[in-house]
Amino acid sequence: MYLVTGGAGFFGETLIKRLLKTGNKVKCLDLNLPHFNHENLITIQGDIRDKNLVLEALKDVKIVHHNVAQVPIAKNKKLFWEVNYDATKLILEEAFRQKIEKFVYTSSSAVFGIPKKNPVTKNITPTPMEEYGKAKYEAEKICKKYINLGMSCAIVRPRTILGNGRLGIFQILFEWIYQNKNVPVIGDGNNIYQFIHSSDLAEICFLAGENIESEIYNAGAREFGTMRQAIENLISAVNSKSKVCGVNRKFAELGMNFSSRLGLSPLGKYHSLMYGKSMYFDNNELEEKLNYQTKFSNDEMFLSSYEWYVKNRTSILSGELTGSKHQSFLKQKILKFVPFFLY
Repeated sequence: MYLVTGGAGFFGETLIKRLLKTGNKVKCLDLNLPHFNHENLITIQGDIRDKNLVLEALKDVKIVHHNVAQVPIAKNKKLFWEVNYDATKLILEEAFRQKIEKFVYTSSSAVFGIPKKNPVTKNITPTPMEEYGKAKYEAEKICKKYINLGMSCAIVRPRTILGNGRLGIFQILFEWIYQNKNVPVIGDGNNIYQFIHSSDLAEICFLAGENIESEIYNAGAREFGTMRQAIENLISAVNSKSKVCGVNRKFAELGMNFSSRLGLSPLGKYHSLMYGKSMYFDNNELEEKLNYQTKFSNDEMFLSSYEWYVKNRTSILSGELTGSKHQSFLKQKILKFVPFFLY
């Protein structure tokens, strides 16, 4: 039996659907309920910080996929640490006591901050630069502690995740393109930026869970380019009249951080740091260890994510589709004025 924490979230649901294909039972521990039912799916609704609930969730489980997280757009530093660090420590302690066969931790590429060189390999020491990345990296250290104690544990570090159902800040981008509004990039947008599709990530996590070895996997698309290319290619593919416009880097970062502190923007320090800088993984390590090549390119996942958004746009904007931060309608706040200044 599998346990997926955060299983009702955007990626969590994708992962559960992959695990259900094995024919085994899957437990989902989340504050919310998944958007689907299955005869082999067991839902446990509650807080990952609740020790008794964690103990209940771990009962009869062989493989844990710890996926629950407070993401950057949540902005609550206290919750970042309680959920991303304290809860990881709690479930690892209990999983170790119960002799769980394998523990798979979904970390983040944010642990690397802004890398000094690319491609990033697992041998590069992480240097997180904001609260989300710092909390994720400290949680990785707990995983390594239990690896040293003999526990089989995998750490998966995904690049920015796209796929059907991904909303959050990408919903804002897709809406601008849908309305033929101009889209900003930080600087000239020629920073090389790698994404990963949720179905590719789900397969990687599944394979990591089946591999008895303790290992770190950096996960990203096999084919990718610049941030400008990703957005321009999507605009062209959907016949939008939007244009990509560069914004002075210092002005953009200052404006994003200042408006975030005042609560005027859904963006935060994570976005101002990451989206304008180059970062990509070396996938050779992933392919060698798991014998898996990611299937979606940046362009393919942008297009499929956008098409899903357009198909479900009415339900999204009306608030009918709800869920985690990455599954929910995100208010643009001051960002709604940005396209009017781009030309």
